[in-house]
Parts: sequence; C-alpha cells; structure tokens
Amino acid sequence: MARVMVVDDEKDVVELIRFLLERDGHQVVEAFNGREALDRINAGERPDLIILDVMMPEMDGYTFNARLQENDATRRIPVIILTAKGQMRDVFEMASNVVFYMEKPFDPKHLREKIQEVLSKKK
Repeated sequence: MARVMVVDDEKDVVELIRFLLERDGHQVVEAFNGREALDRINAGERPDLIILDVMMPEMDGYTFNARLQENDATRRIPVIILTAKGQMRDVFEMASNVVFYMEKPFDPKHLREKIQEVLSKKK
C-alpha cells in the first residue's frame, strides 16, 4: 500500500504505530530522531506520509520539517504531528505539509483513521 515513516524517539510509540500500519498492509520506515529520518529520506527512502514527534534528540521535529520544506522533492510529503506538546501547533502553522496534529497520549483508532484519510487523498 503506502510507505509511512514514523519519526519518534519513544520506541514504544514507534512499535505501536508500526503494528497499526503493518496490519493495514503499509510499509513502515522507522527513525528515532529527525537527523536519522532526513538521512533515510536522502538515501532514497521517500515516504508517502510522515508521522512526526516534535521533542527528540539530535534534530527535533520542527527542524526536520523545516528541512523538508527547503527541498522541492520533499516539501509536499504530508506530515501528521504526534506530540505531547499541544502548544507546538502554533510553531507548525506556516508549514503547508502538516495535515493534522494529535496529542499524546493518543487514541490508536483515531490515528489509524487519520492515516487512512491522508493516504486516500494522495491517490
């Protein structure tokens, strides 16, 4: 189906989202910080959707998304922000690729629905 990149430094969150996505037949690419995610994208692992945490070591989600926006090849990849920091929504207001915000702890069913909604619009 789709290739979805999950970028979060919490391994439990990544595993839960991986389970949800693989159950729906999606390919999952994991990254545990923004730098790792950017390296994987630059190496050719371009996702159809990115699920992005904000607070991470090495490179936070805001910086990672800003780097995506600087590149014509990646600026249109849709991003779902998944964060414990609800006030971070304002920081991403100008990013045209951010399609949804979800606060942790999150409802896996709701996240799954949003993922399906975003991916169905890409077709």
